[in-house]
Amino acid sequence: MWNVLNWLQKHLVWSIPLAMLGGLGFGQLVDPGFLRSAILPLTFLMVYPMMVTMNVRELLKPGGGKLQGTTLAINFVVLPAIGYAAGLVFFADQPMVRLALLLTALLPTSGMTISWTGFAKGNVPAAVKMTVVGLIAGSLLAPVYLKALLGTVVEIPVLQVFGQIALIVFLPLLLGTITQRWLIGKHGEPHFNQKIKPRFPPISTLGVLGIVFVSMALKSQDIFAQPALLPGLLLPLVLLYALNFALSTLVGKLFFQRGDAIALVYGTVMRNLSIALAIAMGVFGAQGADAALLIALAYIVQVQAAAWYVKLTDRLFGPPPNAPGAAAKAG
Repeated sequence: MWNVLNWLQKHLVWSIPLAMLGGLGFGQLVDPGFLRSAILPLTFLMVYPMMVTMNVRELLKPGGGKLQGTTLAINFVVLPAIGYAAGLVFFADQPMVRLALLLTALLPTSGMTISWTGFAKGNVPAAVKMTVVGLIAGSLLAPVYLKALLGTVVEIPVLQVFGQIALIVFLPLLLGTITQRWLIGKHGEPHFNQKIKPRFPPISTLGVLGIVFVSMALKSQDIFAQPALLPGLLLPLVLLYALNFALSTLVGKLFFQRGDAIALVYGTVMRNLSIALAIAMGVFGAQGADAALLIALAYIVQVQAAAWYVKLTDRLFGPPPNAPGAAAKAG
């Protein structure tokens, strides 16, 4: 079982498309309406394990003010503006798809922010702090942004959005922190970090795949009735991520050292699609399936782009300081 979960988590490039195809097929064979009752438990399965691995104490550590401030400015000023503008340009007459783009732009960082920063030999402690700050700030600001920017075209139940965020972010964060402290107290921090902590991300991935499956099943009839629907959603997403990577890379190269620059890129480009999906499906009901389709496709673009960017980091920022090439260059 663990081998299967680990494979799914390490190969999101394949497991997410497989979940999407499975949902599409299921929605053709069976009326998928009953799956809506699975959204909340799948959301908890997706978010709670992620919270067990999150170290909220990173917020208390001093230093890195310039890097964190720049990340916040990009995440909560620049990217919401880009997401809102892209919605107007590409989906002017599709308010729920515009909502999905804005949700994606408003909810930065995920556990993969830390993972990809580590793969690229970036500043992992800074990425951990970005993840905690981005999760909390995005959860608090999202309802306000949604109401201010889309309140005239979509009925935004602000209190319900806040309630959903409390249920799918802050309650799992509280329970996850309690679980983490209990496990550390029982087994010790080294054992927790080395043996227990790595088991939680694959469980979270199971929730992600379940939500993707449900969202695709609910939209299956529409997708087969409109074959151009998926390409029409994918093109704006690819452009959005390309612009995001280019902007963050430029800012990183101009103002930060290699490790901080890589953390900045992954702290601004990786979006918390899990929580965006949960809000879309949990708050907006049947209408939310339109938004969930775009967010599900964003998983594919995000994972592929992040993987390719790791291969380019040495070319963009130079090799890590302790790499043989860097030592030879310095000599």
